[in-house]
Amino acid sequence: MALFGLLGFSAGLPFYMFSTVLALRLQAHGVALVVIGFFAWVQLLPTFKFLWAPLLDRYDVPGFARFWGKRRGWILLSQLGIFTAMVGMALTAGDDSLGVTALFAVLLAFWTTTLEVAADAWRIELAPTQDEQGPIVAANLWGYRSAMVAAGSGALLIADASGWSAAYLGIAAAAIAPFPLLLATAPDRPGTHGRWTALAHGLAASAAILALVLVVTAALGWVVLEAASAAGIGSQSNVTPYVLGICMLPFIAMAIALPKIRRAAPTSRLRRSTAIGPYVDFFWRYGFGAIVLLGFVSIYRMGDVLALNLSKPMIRDLGYSLVQIGRADSIVALAASIIGVGVGGFIVTRWPMAWTLALGAVFAAIGNFGFVWLAWQPPSEALLYIATGADQFGNGMAGAIFVVYLSLLVNPRFPGAQYAFLSGFAFLLPRLLSGAGGAMVGTIGYNGFFALSGIVSLAAIPFLPALSRIRPRASDLPA
Repeated sequence: MALFGLLGFSAGLPFYMFSTVLALRLQAHGVALVVIGFFAWVQLLPTFKFLWAPLLDRYDVPGFARFWGKRRGWILLSQLGIFTAMVGMALTAGDDSLGVTALFAVLLAFWTTTLEVAADAWRIELAPTQDEQGPIVAANLWGYRSAMVAAGSGALLIADASGWSAAYLGIAAAAIAPFPLLLATAPDRPGTHGRWTALAHGLAASAAILALVLVVTAALGWVVLEAASAAGIGSQSNVTPYVLGICMLPFIAMAIALPKIRRAAPTSRLRRSTAIGPYVDFFWRYGFGAIVLLGFVSIYRMGDVLALNLSKPMIRDLGYSLVQIGRADSIVALAASIIGVGVGGFIVTRWPMAWTLALGAVFAAIGNFGFVWLAWQPPSEALLYIATGADQFGNGMAGAIFVVYLSLLVNPRFPGAQYAFLSGFAFLLPRLLSGAGGAMVGTIGYNGFFALSGIVSLAAIPFLPALSRIRPRASDLPA
């Protein structure tokens, strides 16, 4: 339990640093709201973790895996990636080049996501049932949300006192703190020796991998920017429909191929493929019910994601200072989030899943409606605490329930890849739409935007009767 709390803490620290904190940093440097909205698309990267998640199920990190095993090896590498990316964001905190800012934000999102994939796979392997998942998910999310709150509020308080570079360096130091603790854990196989040799080889391999990922990311970013420039796409262009279409293509193709997938034998190339086999297995087991499942998971957390990126700029525009926002995001948000996660983790082990999902959606919507209420009130730190507490309680409760639900949909043969696929798809459409959040606010205002986000949270409830009737067919793969 404590270990998964630590892993949650490791994954949660960086999240706000490439989302809400970055949005405030860009706003402070005079970047247009529409461009800040485009930066929300950095959060799209975790939705595509299914592209590299099978690699984490199949391959080891050289050196680290020899002593700590596959899962912890990837976790150690990811922590090094998080640290170096955040140091890069600190060194370029003036945002003189938005392209460089975007590069390090993408790298931070990539390594944060890789850490989550490895930790999620390990969690599902160790606790495959609903009763086992509840407490472990609660511990993991307590760590995750505590870190998010600590990073969000801590970064703002440090930035207000010492500037944005100091804020990112401070959170980078906190993010790497669990690294030596993991190094001190027991070997993957009892009796294994050579901890320091494995560490030396792991660090050398990690340096090479980090450099390679940096070069590849920079090259891909350059290609994308050049292509956008050649196509006449600028900061005022509405590219959301095109990005949405491109991102949805792999999922649409899988749905079209459903009849063929359902007939596929266990020895077929489709089901044996390292790259797509785990995802084909999901559609093979659930059939056309997979389409309903994917529709539900894409909507369930949409309201929260829409609200996330622009909640802090809205609060800032209402007249609240960075210090006031930081205080609200510290003790109040942390306490409310921990309580919400605890309640969600408790009821998911005792109530039917459909009822817990419905309750989570209702409380998530209440949290989003709280920002509409706040906008109509005179600036008051006490009222900010109430709105922040309601939002974090609803997010924590719905998040804990949703993680358990997704974990139960996964085939234990492919824990990393299938959970990455489901959790990535869950945030694909929401994060695409959040990229257009600035433009939406310009049209319907903050009040309309947050009211819409609350309504969207409730839109998942009509799916529940159909979900309760969906059952996977038994696996025909050899044991």
